[in-house]
Parts: sequence; C-alpha cells; structure tokens
Amino acid sequence: MIPLLLFAFVAGAGTAFSPCALPVLPAFLSASGTGGRRRPLGIALGLALTFTIVVAGLASLLSAIGLGAGFLRVIAIVMLGGFGLVLLIPPLGRIVERPLAGLSQFGPRSTGDGFWSGMTIGGALGFVYAPCAGPILAAVIGVSATQGTSLAIIGIALSYAVGSSLVLLLLGILGRKGIQAMGGSAFGARVQQVLGVVLIATAVAMSQGLDTRFQTFLAKNLPDFNIASGLEKSGTVQDQLGAIRGKSKFAPSDAPVVMGSALPVLGKAPEFTGLTDWINSDPTTLADLRGKVTLVDFWTYSCINCIRTLPQLTAWDEDYRDAGLQVVGIHTPEFDFEKSPANVRAAVAQNGIEYPVALDNDYGTWDAFGNSAWPAKYLIDAEGNVRYAHFGEGDYAETEAAIRSLLAEAGAKDLPGATHVQVETASSSELTPETYFGLSRRAGFVPDDKRTTMVQRKPAPAADLMPGQFTLGGEWAVGLQSATAGREAAVSGRVSAQKVFMVLAPPKGGSGTATVSIDGRPITAEDSGTDLTDGRARIDNQKLYRLVDLDEAKQFGLEVELSPGTTAYTFTFG
Repeated sequence: MIPLLLFAFVAGAGTAFSPCALPVLPAFLSASGTGGRRRPLGIALGLALTFTIVVAGLASLLSAIGLGAGFLRVIAIVMLGGFGLVLLIPPLGRIVERPLAGLSQFGPRSTGDGFWSGMTIGGALGFVYAPCAGPILAAVIGVSATQGTSLAIIGIALSYAVGSSLVLLLLGILGRKGIQAMGGSAFGARVQQVLGVVLIATAVAMSQGLDTRFQTFLAKNLPDFNIASGLEKSGTVQDQLGAIRGKSKFAPSDAPVVMGSALPVLGKAPEFTGLTDWINSDPTTLADLRGKVTLVDFWTYSCINCIRTLPQLTAWDEDYRDAGLQVVGIHTPEFDFEKSPANVRAAVAQNGIEYPVALDNDYGTWDAFGNSAWPAKYLIDAEGNVRYAHFGEGDYAETEAAIRSLLAEAGAKDLPGATHVQVETASSSELTPETYFGLSRRAGFVPDDKRTTMVQRKPAPAADLMPGQFTLGGEWAVGLQSATAGREAAVSGRVSAQKVFMVLAPPKGGSGTATVSIDGRPITAEDSGTDLTDGRARIDNQKLYRLVDLDEAKQFGLEVELSPGTTAYTFTFG
C-alpha cells in the first residue's frame, strides 16, 4: 500500500505539468495573485480537498441520485464567476470577506487575509481538475464506484491531490511574487481587477465548453509531459491495485459435477447486505431461505454474457421452484445508468424474470461474496453453505446437476427431467475481448492516450489497424465510464467476431442513432443485428444494442457512427 501512495503522489505532481492541467492554471494564478499571502495555500488545500472527495465517491453519489458530473461543473462555473466579480468590484469583495474574517482564528496564524476565500476557489478548481486523473486514479475511481469508498481509496486520492497541489502552490507563489514585483498598491488594485476579468472569462468559457476545446488543442499539439505516465502503468502499481480490488471468496471446485455427487463445502454463505430495492418480492434474507436450495445469480442488464444466461435461469426457476429451489438475482451495476430501478424493472419484465431480483447498487452483497465477475452463480444448500460456484456463461448441464444434487440432498422427491432450453452462446472462435470506452478500463484504443476530450477529422481506416485495435474520429467527450459523441463522431476497429453488441445511451431528453459499416461498406440486412434497420439503430434507451450478426465468426473492419449526444460504454463480441 505504501508504494502505491508514493506512486500516486509522484503521478499527481506529474499531472500538474501535463497539458490536461493547463486550463486550470489561469484561474489558479489569478486567484493566487491577489489578497493575503496565505491565499495560494488556501487555494491549494481547497483543490486537494474537493479533488479527493470527488475521486473517493462524490461523483458516483451525485450520479446515483440523478445529478451527475455536470452538476459539479456547474458548481465550479458559478464559484469561479462569483469570485471573479469579487475581484473586479472591490466593495463587493469586502462584503464577501467580512463573514469569512471570523474564521481566521481557525486558519494560518500568520498575517494576511484571503485564506478561506482561497479555500472556496480552490474547492471549485478541484471539481474542474478531477478529469485529469491518470491511470492510477482511473482504476481507483472504478473501484470506488463499484465497491464503495475505503480508507485505501481515500489515501490514494489524497496522495495524488497533494502531489498536484504542491506543484500548483509553487506556481501560484511564484506568480504572486512576480505580480507584486511589478508595482505598488495602485498597480496591485488594477491587477486585481484584471485578474477578476480573467476568472469571469474562465467561467464563461467553461459554460460554453471552450475549456475542453482548448484542452483538446493542447493535447493534440503538445506532448504529454506527465513524468509519471510510465510509472503508473508499471507492474508494481498494477499488482497493488489488484490487491485493492480483491478476489472471490468462493473458488469453483475443479472436480466435475454429476447428479448425486457430494459437493464440497466452499464456505458459509454471507448474508445479503446493502440491497436498495427488491423486484418480484418483499425484502428477503438468506436466513429466510434456510431449508431451501438457493441459487444466487450476480448479473447486470446490459451485459450480453448475463443476458444469454437468463433463459436458462428462468427455466430452472420454473422447473425446480416446487422442488425447493429459490433463485435470487442480485443486480449489481457495471455502469451508473444501471442503478436506475426503473431501468432494471424494465429489463426484468423484458426477460420474463419472475424470481426475486434485488438491486445491489452499493456493491454490498457483491463484496460480501467477494465476487468479481458478471455473471456469477453461487449455489447455497439448505444449511446455508456455499456448495458450488460458476463464473461466466456455459456449463449449464454441470450447474443443473449441482442443483439436482443439492435438492436431492435436501430431501426433494420426484425431481422433473433435466431442462432443455435454446440458449444463445458465444462463438467458439477466438474473439476480440470486451472493449471499454471509459478511461477507467480503456484498452485497445490507438493512440493510447487519456484525454478527456478529442477532436479528429476521421477515424483511421479499419484496414490500417491491428486486430483488436480501435480508434476514435470526430469530437468526443471521454469520461471514466463512457465516451459521449460530438460532431461527426465515429469509432473504427479491426475485430474478430460473429456478433457485435454495443452498450449505448441516448442524448439527454431525446434519441440518437448508431450507423454501422463493415469493411468500409454499409452493413447489409443479412449481416445486421436485431436492433438495426437499414443499417441504423435508434438509440432511445440505456441498454445493450445488437448491431452485427454474421453467419460465422470472422475478422473484419467495423465502423460505427454515433449522432451527437449519444454515449458509448462498451463493445462486446460473440
């Protein structure tokens, strides 16, 4: 853990020198150049504090209650604009500073005002600076969003923030000294007003999205000088992050399962915990189900691997319910939009699920089981012991044999015959792995950068890419979990698959489109997935869309054009 804290500190300091941080500097230097000599310290501390809070879970919390990251940006714009007015209009500044003066007894013990107002402006800049998180924080934010905040996550975020803040503090002090060396008090008052205009202009530019365009220009035309970029991707760092993520508590047995076999006891089943809502049932505990054989299925509704298992699960529920089997679906979201109870209810109805489904939005039950995969199935016997675990798709005959064995062990008589369900399966060929658009798990994209915004004329032709590589074209706004299309947005890739799926969300308050081409030509009706009509899918819900369905798996060039405002989360291949 200590090496990871040190790496995070160095990575944060390096990020302060990267093009990503440049849009923050005018506001930081402007605020530092006025007021008491302790104001730069207040700005640095405020930035470190809010940056840490955002990374450690505030952004996920706001998204879960429907506010999202845009809410934080609005806060930052209002605070920057307000502080600019304070600098521009001295009487207004005195009014604002008056109530803050009483807090001076809790601040630094040396002379100079402006510490607490500096904390305020630094807090706003912390919201703006958060997208500059590098690979270490991208992984940590992903863990925070899925597993909840921990002391380890807070410590890593704080180390990163302190590293950045110290560098920015040094720049603020140097800039302040330079301004003071230029003239006396009259000159300083005029400079204060000029810097106020800079802050107001910064707020206006942010409200129009001009800061992201500027950031894109810098990222395209300047090298990324992050001195810790190689360090962040090192094996040591990745091993440390793996320890934070954790591993499953119930490893599947290597012994084959046949009807009547004595299954090993893998451990005592943990109780359901942290569940926020129940569908098809009143709240239930594992203690309530004692005496039954319980199948706990971890799933999420936009996961194609999970979707393909649902027909088999619903069949087991129907065939073995009267014999003593209780299926419980634990819906643990991979993406923020999957936390919506309305979205999950719609998916439950669409897939014909009649067994209880609980929403595990805070990953409480996921963590209690030490789970690490979608889908994952755990069979619990009548005494409350985990006797069988299976991760991923397939092996349905083996899982059913385990169900029947535990039911017979619990005293069930006259079990029905084995189920026969037509289940969609993934291609047996070697497929392109699942590909994420968000920075927290992005892999396979070229160039391999971490820009939060990008503008390119067109994506590289798929024929120029290596198998498994993808590239973006047009305008994109890239976040930790997803990427949102701007003008002329498209993604190209060289893939090996029979079927192509894509998790997409529509623009706010409307619908979008996804237009598909294969090997440089519009996709034909014969090769189209069920969500395509004339080569185009209408994106009106947050879900997984079926784009390509070939007769057999092969390697081909794929291009998908998205309408502005449409958000892409992941490609999945079957």
